[in-house]
Amino acid sequence: MTVVGLGLPTTAPKDVPPADTPTTGPLRDRFGRIATDLRVSVTDRCNLRCTYCMPAEGLDWLPTDDVLTTAELIRVMTVAVRDLGIRTIRFTGGEPLLRRDLEDLIAAVSDLPDPPEIAMTTNGLGLRHRIEPLVAAGLDRINVSLDTVDRERFAAITRRDRLDDVVDGLAAARAAGVRSIKVNAVLAGHDDLDRLPDLLGFCLDHGYQLRIIEQMPLDAEHRWDRSSMVTADEILAALRAGYTLLPDPRPRGSAPAATWLVDGHYVDGAPARVGVIASVTRPFCGDCDRTRLTADGALRNCLFAESETDLRAVLRSGLQGDRLDAAIADRWRGNTWVKAAGHGVNGPEFHQPTRPMSAIGG
Repeated sequence: MTVVGLGLPTTAPKDVPPADTPTTGPLRDRFGRIATDLRVSVTDRCNLRCTYCMPAEGLDWLPTDDVLTTAELIRVMTVAVRDLGIRTIRFTGGEPLLRRDLEDLIAAVSDLPDPPEIAMTTNGLGLRHRIEPLVAAGLDRINVSLDTVDRERFAAITRRDRLDDVVDGLAAARAAGVRSIKVNAVLAGHDDLDRLPDLLGFCLDHGYQLRIIEQMPLDAEHRWDRSSMVTADEILAALRAGYTLLPDPRPRGSAPAATWLVDGHYVDGAPARVGVIASVTRPFCGDCDRTRLTADGALRNCLFAESETDLRAVLRSGLQGDRLDAAIADRWRGNTWVKAAGHGVNGPEFHQPTRPMSAIGG
């Protein structure tokens, strides 16, 4: 029996944007940042039970009627690209491959005039069976979550013995010609540091780019503890025990990962890179260009936002045509305009979001 709920925040459908919100142009906040990267969660459901994300019995998933329909998602993404300057759309979950119409969503975005780059973050379990139609629909890039290549440790972290499915999914993506394949790893504990060089070696051998992510306070059970978190400094020390890392001459820009060259290693003829996403110990909020849409139609301007803007109510309000599109754009500009300067994780007044990561989308 599930005892952990999603903890959905209360939203006010009739909220209107602040009076000083820009009424035209891209998604801009008060600090001059412009959001061009949209993360779209297509479902809150997942078929793994990672220990740092959710309890073994799972969560109380959203009712089907609360989740945005295919037409509603396409409408919102069309407004985002056509009217609000979105240049990248990343499909996330939960686990996005659990959404049966994912190919239709990708194809609709790909068919837009001046389409954005299309990416997906997945746990990879069903990737082997879906990757070819996804690529045919327009998928450009993919990130696959894989915390270890040790079979027993993988089963312990995910509570599922499915390592082969993830490995096969990655290989299928490579065979399908996906031009950028990244492996996202979260270290569940300090004991995993010794396994990190093996994971990097696996990625180098197969042409994947490894990104290690500091564990963030986004777990459903609110058990995150800073004192037990594996930090970026510890991650880099573990990598350097097996590899020589060199400074990356490429500018980081708004990318969440700081990257290093892996000396002596190449992927498709280019220098191999490894990245660390240090959201807690080395925040990059000042360069953030992301905006998020949850599976039930809530806009979030930050992973750690304490408030949301309800687009589902707008979509189902009875508005039609240009009036509906204008209402979506107005709410979105207002949501972005009030984005905080930073996530505040390192501040004394920080409160963990009520939504867990699986209900927000990566």
